[in-house]
Amino acid sequence: MAAVMITFLFQFLFFVDCYAKYDPTWKSIDSRPIPSWYDESKLGIFVHWGVFSVPSYSSEWFWENWQHQKLPGIEEFMRENYKPDFTYQDFAKDFSAEFFIADQWADIFNSSGARYLVFVSKHHEGYSNYASRYSFGWNSMDVGPKRDIIGELAESIKERTNMHFGLYHSQYEWFNPLFLKDKATNLTTDDFVKFKTLPEWYEITNRYLPEILWSDGDWEGTDEYWKAKEFIAWLYNDSPVKDTIVINDRWGNGIGCKHGGFFTCGDRFNPGHLINHKWENAMTLDKYSWGYRRNARLSDYLTMDQLIETFVKTVSCGGNMLLNVGPRHDGIIDPLMQDKLAKLGQYTNRITEDQNIVYAISLSWPRNNSLYLHSPFPSKQTTVVSLLGYQHKLSWAPAVGQGMIISLPSLAPSELPCQWAWVFQLEGLIQKQRKEPMRMPKFNKYNSSTSHTTINPMVKVTQKNRKERQMESIMCAFRNSMSVPQGSAAVRRNSSSAPTVSTPVTIVTMARKRMTPPTVVLFRRESG
Repeated sequence: MAAVMITFLFQFLFFVDCYAKYDPTWKSIDSRPIPSWYDESKLGIFVHWGVFSVPSYSSEWFWENWQHQKLPGIEEFMRENYKPDFTYQDFAKDFSAEFFIADQWADIFNSSGARYLVFVSKHHEGYSNYASRYSFGWNSMDVGPKRDIIGELAESIKERTNMHFGLYHSQYEWFNPLFLKDKATNLTTDDFVKFKTLPEWYEITNRYLPEILWSDGDWEGTDEYWKAKEFIAWLYNDSPVKDTIVINDRWGNGIGCKHGGFFTCGDRFNPGHLINHKWENAMTLDKYSWGYRRNARLSDYLTMDQLIETFVKTVSCGGNMLLNVGPRHDGIIDPLMQDKLAKLGQYTNRITEDQNIVYAISLSWPRNNSLYLHSPFPSKQTTVVSLLGYQHKLSWAPAVGQGMIISLPSLAPSELPCQWAWVFQLEGLIQKQRKEPMRMPKFNKYNSSTSHTTINPMVKVTQKNRKERQMESIMCAFRNSMSVPQGSAAVRRNSSSAPTVSTPVTIVTMARKRMTPPTVVLFRRESG
């Protein structure tokens, strides 16, 4: 009997030790590792679709900017195109989705090379893209398409692709009476959270089994008001997706960039250097809006050069890029967006998953057909260099001191194997362990008109643009990198960033399979 009791006690203690329970405190919540699939994915697709897709003017903040901010350009748009008593709710009946075919969407998103999808279940307007029990009369089953948009899309993504399915969900709603009542009491009451926000979180988690929950609209209240820690503790401990779920950092005023899962720290975020936490750059093809705009100009969209550059810069500093598209109200994804997604896939799908391969990426064709790589340790016996898309091997020679010099062929413009960035494949490099942290210079800063606070230039309102980071050379570093000598810049997971010095090379991880990460070496764009 004693032996049985000892065995039982051992099994019980083993079970408790293996099954970590997370308390509703940020210290406990932050101790949970982010599931590896997210770090390995690198690229995701964001989809903003809702009633705002019907007016498709200015941005997805149309209702707020019309009724509350009273922006002159939007007020003029409504006066010129709609009857005086027209309400925002009147737009919902025209959210038709007649051309929404979930299988087609899944194929379009999959063509980009993305490994996860984040779909807007409910934006700040409060309209839910599913039959919510807590949004009666203001959801996609009761008014508009009369369809379970999320259910159809989730099924197609999971059946037709290897992408992970996730949901964006807004915590607050601009004009919900319950929220306005709480707000009137300075949030000393929490009826909106108890009877709307929290029930919806549990509803979408249990019904659709998302592997990402992307919270937003949190800035109006604290994490205490939103009861965020209690919900996340349930999510990590007892939810049906507890083993694979990933969350962001938007769980209350002051929480962003401090607590939660991966950091977003604001839209279009890039720290410009390595940080000791996984982060995401949520950004848009349309520089001025997350939702579809009928009056968008060609120049309002990112070019392929800009898109590829943003992706490479993001990954080089340890982040994922979440690229947003906004479908039309009828369910059509604009062909221009489809084309850019497909071309992005042509680029990302060229990178193979082999731990013995290093990739050097140049954002411009090297001058004089000669490419100097400072970081790699080449071997005359084993190192082979090739240019993806070019059928012949490239010759190279050791550089004086360290590194290598690659000789490039003289090619006519029509013979260049890539339009946006050139990828050099290095095989058979010597593996060496670094002894000191890597160093890298900071990004340069510049004024940008791509901030989410910028108003559509077609609307007669101006707003001061935020400053965003740009770099002519991308320099990020992790400690203990392989295949990189002292003084160069490198990226490896599970290490810390380091002080900055000038160097022309960055090495970034592009692995999608755990324990077998290839490396990417990225050279700076030549000025002029």
